[in-house]
Amino acid sequence: MEATPHRPTWKTLLAFAIIYFVWGSTFLAIRVGVREVPPFLLAAMRFLVAGLVLYGWMIAHGEPSPTRRQWRSVSFLAVLIFVIDYGLVFWAEQRVPSGIAAVMLATIPAFMALSEITILRTQRLTVRLVLALAIGLGGVALLTSRSLNLGGEPIDRAGAMALIVASMSWSVASALTRKLPLPPSKVMSSGAQMLAGGVFLALTAAALGEFRNFHPGTVSRGAWLALLYLIVAGSIVGFTAYVWLIHHESPTKVGTYAYVNPIVAVLVGYFLGGEALGLRTIGGTASVLISVVVITTTRVKKQRAAAG
Repeated sequence: MEATPHRPTWKTLLAFAIIYFVWGSTFLAIRVGVREVPPFLLAAMRFLVAGLVLYGWMIAHGEPSPTRRQWRSVSFLAVLIFVIDYGLVFWAEQRVPSGIAAVMLATIPAFMALSEITILRTQRLTVRLVLALAIGLGGVALLTSRSLNLGGEPIDRAGAMALIVASMSWSVASALTRKLPLPPSKVMSSGAQMLAGGVFLALTAAALGEFRNFHPGTVSRGAWLALLYLIVAGSIVGFTAYVWLIHHESPTKVGTYAYVNPIVAVLVGYFLGGEALGLRTIGGTASVLISVVVITTTRVKKQRAAAG
């Protein structure tokens, strides 16, 4: 039996730091960008460039391009993930603080659990799961409620609804990923999805008239730097670190980014973006994260039981 090659600890720590802190900080970068660049157009630029880099990199290294059948699956997932999910996130961050947007998206595991129950039928609705879902939805209600006197303004209802729809779209796409024919290489599959998503986002931006309202010369250096950060750090470097971790660490450990990203986003938004951090934000964040922890640990226990 061959010995497992030793991996330097610093590489593992660096990869975790990237998916924790870089991905957590991208929410503020989005908010900076959409102040000056129309949201669907900004998202299109991010994923078109990142997708071209990843797709081109894989082609250059001899990875075959997706087949026609795989491109159909890639395109369908690109609409769910990039046009609906990311497009709505970019749109919502015109109206919702970046930290709160990250907290709202932390409800994705709850919707993924529901997708597994209704689409994949790999999970049953248990009392524990119902309680976890109730806690998570309670956190969302806390963030949006106008009747509770918790200090701080409740978040914009339209923005909140957009983020909920975005979370649902991501969860459905994640469930369908296991059923649709996709390229065997995770990097090629994701690069192709980003590329297709960038094209569809550009078409959506054009349909919404965003090109008419966009004047590159009036965009500040800060907004361009935010876009560059989203492309290089958030998409290319962040995704590379994630794929490396998936191949070297357990999915349970890698999945901890779902707990850390919202906390990082809230703190980055507070310290660097001047966003409020009151009782409402703290209570809503805590409720959503408790829900995420309960749901993901429930799933892990079921997987272990099945494997045993």
